[in-house]
Amino acid sequence: MTLPINSLAQTVLRIAKEAGDKIMAIYENDFAIYEKQDTSPLTEADLAAHNVIVDALTAESDLPILSEESADISWDERKQWQSYWLVDPLDGTKEFIKKNGEFTVNIALIENGKPTMGIVYAPALNKSYVGIVGEGAWTEINGEFAPISATKHSDNDVWKIVGSRSHQSPEIQNLLAQLDGETELVAMGSSLKLCLVAEGEAHLYPRLGPTSEWDTGAAHAVAIAAGAKVTVLDPANPLDSNAEDLTYNQKESVLNPFFLVSA
Repeated sequence: MTLPINSLAQTVLRIAKEAGDKIMAIYENDFAIYEKQDTSPLTEADLAAHNVIVDALTAESDLPILSEESADISWDERKQWQSYWLVDPLDGTKEFIKKNGEFTVNIALIENGKPTMGIVYAPALNKSYVGIVGEGAWTEINGEFAPISATKHSDNDVWKIVGSRSHQSPEIQNLLAQLDGETELVAMGSSLKLCLVAEGEAHLYPRLGPTSEWDTGAAHAVAIAAGAKVTVLDPANPLDSNAEDLTYNQKESVLNPFFLVSA
């Protein structure tokens, strides 16, 4: 069977799944013996996944790796990087602890400040997202690939917005007020929020809270490959059609500005 994704993406998908297996072993077994307040299974899963990914990527390529678990690399070193791997071994800590399954393994290839390939794997949901910018985006379940694409809002559509049903900031309310027509909020955890826009399940995902570059890199690649945009969000002008693209490794801080994912 010919796969729609190139050999590098296949390799990275395999690595993400191996990391996911480590997470699931802890999620399904060890977690039961810990107190709710104890984050040690979370830390254990995070580190186990990190080690799998770093070891495997190091064996496959010479590119440097920036991971949430190895974030202390100096800016003097990082700013020399043209291409590198950007990794969040376990995104969605609240989702992991709540056991709702909406946590992910994230591996992105960043080239010249832009994500060019991303793998997002949700091991508890047995679902992967693969994005190769310029080639396409897919979901993958049990080895079956299905192409995905972002869906633009049409005049009569209800606006589907990825957000929290329980907490809406004034900035989000301001953005919603600028949309013509009805709005519906779609809740989701972790980097899967960006993937909802990529697969046409939502039109917009405004992020007006703190994130780090490793939280978004992989899903950003999926979104771009699926035809969506990921741009810097100005709360005073949240739907600015001329907003700048979100970029990576362009400054000392690894924190993202506010951003908007739009179909």
